[in-house]
Amino acid sequence: MKNLLAWVAMAVCVAFTGAVLAQDKKADKAADKPAAAAEAKKEEAKPAAAAPAAAAPAPTPNKGDVAWMLTSTALVLMMSVPALALFYGGMVRSKNALSMLMQVFVVFSLVTVLWCIYGYSLAFTEGNAFFGGFDRLFLKGTFDSAKGEFANAATFSKGVVIPELVYVAFQATFAAITCCLILGALAERAKFSAVLVFIVLWFTFSYAPIAHMVWFWMGPDAYTSAKVVDEVNSKAGWLWQMGALDFAGGTVVHINSGIAGLVGAYLIGKRIGYGKEAMPPHNLTLTMIGAALLWTGWFGFNAGSALEANGSAGLAFMNTYLATACAVLSWTLGEALFKGKPSMLGAASGAVAGLVAITPAAGNVGIPGAFVIGLAAGLVCLWGVSGLKRLLSADDSLDVFGVHAVGGILGALLTGVFNDPSLGGPGFPNNWFEMKPGFESISAQLWIQAKAVGVTLIWSGVVAFIAYKLVDLTIGLRVSEEDEREGLDTAAHGEAAYRM
Repeated sequence: MKNLLAWVAMAVCVAFTGAVLAQDKKADKAADKPAAAAEAKKEEAKPAAAAPAAAAPAPTPNKGDVAWMLTSTALVLMMSVPALALFYGGMVRSKNALSMLMQVFVVFSLVTVLWCIYGYSLAFTEGNAFFGGFDRLFLKGTFDSAKGEFANAATFSKGVVIPELVYVAFQATFAAITCCLILGALAERAKFSAVLVFIVLWFTFSYAPIAHMVWFWMGPDAYTSAKVVDEVNSKAGWLWQMGALDFAGGTVVHINSGIAGLVGAYLIGKRIGYGKEAMPPHNLTLTMIGAALLWTGWFGFNAGSALEANGSAGLAFMNTYLATACAVLSWTLGEALFKGKPSMLGAASGAVAGLVAITPAAGNVGIPGAFVIGLAAGLVCLWGVSGLKRLLSADDSLDVFGVHAVGGILGALLTGVFNDPSLGGPGFPNNWFEMKPGFESISAQLWIQAKAVGVTLIWSGVVAFIAYKLVDLTIGLRVSEEDEREGLDTAAHGEAAYRM
């Protein structure tokens, strides 16, 4: 009985202790509630922490810019096939007409393929001051098929881009027509196979590096602060770093191809009967149609080089229109004064001379500059295909040097003069971080332009000489005398332009 009472007493004590402890816990919780509420109010009273700044959205291409660049690309393609082919084809003798058309057609195709394999990468990716790298071999990275995403290329405005594939196509037409221009200097006597091998070598070691030296830079969005300006500039092409101005290809296209043509004319030798037999153009109607198509397509060439559908494109368009018309008139007048009669061939050649000379200046000069450059181009290039040609004593069959190199040099130098805002020019951003146009002085810019011209003449001339020599030592540059007399249409291609 005593044990039972002891157990009952113990149970009562345990129960009482548990009740007391439970009550204490409730009291503690009740006491904690005001403290927790006060702490919560304190936290609410604190100023909210600044949210991390959202990253700026990546720029997306504007449909108007894309449409303009696609149109410009198609216009430049038209400048070669059919425009240049018809222009050159009409100027040769009838027995070589198809040969000329064939060379332009196939070379344009060949260079387009080489451009997509490695040319674009060598010209427009980061490498050193003279050559690009290999990041875009076979256009790798321009389109991600798994994600359906397109890489973008910079323009000349911050935050403005176009699809890189559009830029690739646009620049491909420049590379292709530049190589086709050379063909006019070798017309009527070059082996078809020799032409193709030479073009591969010259394109690789002259066109691509000069395009890189003149046109490659990191784009305006790379200039994020004043501190990085020098570093970003150092990644650009050598002539870009120097400050050379070439809006659409005075050095890259015309001087580059013109000097290569002259070297080729010397090395391949004169046509049989040159200077003794009459070798007039066989069909000036074709030549005039070609010149007219060149003028039309050149709007894509020059105005498209603004890379945007904007005021700069409009300026380049108007300058191209005006300078060409001025050159037609000045060449025609000069021919009438010095030769007694103006000719259709002269008017067509004047148009091309004006187009060539305004190319480096198109978006880099104002309307006064277009007037002067166009008028000067007609007269200077007329001298280039007559007086200068006699001095050089070279059979540059279709006057590639006299029109393209001479016109390109004239335009490049006058760009350095008429870029000056005091002469109506737009200036050029000398600080891409602030995007403010500037102009140091005519003498300083003229000296820069002269150096760019000299570099292009020497680089292209040396590469062309080596490439021609390699081709001549291996497969030979020139057709046999028998084939040349028969005509390349029949001898090389088994065809004839005309069946009577």
